[in-house]
Amino acid sequence: MPRGRYSLHDPHDHTPLGEEHFHCATGPSGWRYVSQITDPSGDHAGSVDLTLDALGRPIRMELHARSWQVRGAALDGVTWVRTDPTGTEAQEGNVPAHSFTGASPAFLVATALLLKPAAGAPATRVRLVALTPPVLAPRTLDQSWALLNSETHATDNGPLTVENYQVNDLETGEQHTVHLVGDVVLAAPGIELEDLESPPSTFS
Repeated sequence: MPRGRYSLHDPHDHTPLGEEHFHCATGPSGWRYVSQITDPSGDHAGSVDLTLDALGRPIRMELHARSWQVRGAALDGVTWVRTDPTGTEAQEGNVPAHSFTGASPAFLVATALLLKPAAGAPATRVRLVALTPPVLAPRTLDQSWALLNSETHATDNGPLTVENYQVNDLETGEQHTVHLVGDVVLAAPGIELEDLESPPSTFS
């Protein structure tokens, strides 16, 4: 069960945004990721609880950012309920999309598991609903993912395979690279792995 800590920062000006303390695990039915998020001062800023099925689809997702909350799942596309800080307003949403995305590294792993692109294959297009702090307002976006290559590195705990993905935003044309080892993000825009207490999980 990988357990560790990511540092989060603005990908454009590198302003620190806080840290995400996480643990995740594979199981017979899929993968689960749980984390607590703190702001730069160390105060609690939110949480993530994401469960995927064996095909990489979100069967349960719960996000908290300050006092906003979103619960969602893959149902007729993706469906969610967003609750405001007072708890009096709940907005339901549904769009024909494949999965969710957001600021958490969990969503990068989730999208890679959903698409499972092969190295050298053409980029795969995916429609996602983005839920980002501080208010978790939903926004539908289209990306393409391509697995550029895999690199195996020797470590004290055995070989680790780093998968390097190119991700394109199909609306803006912006490109960036995501580096994954199993179910852990090594590096991505706005995300750095700072501490890892146990090796990443591997997927067949």
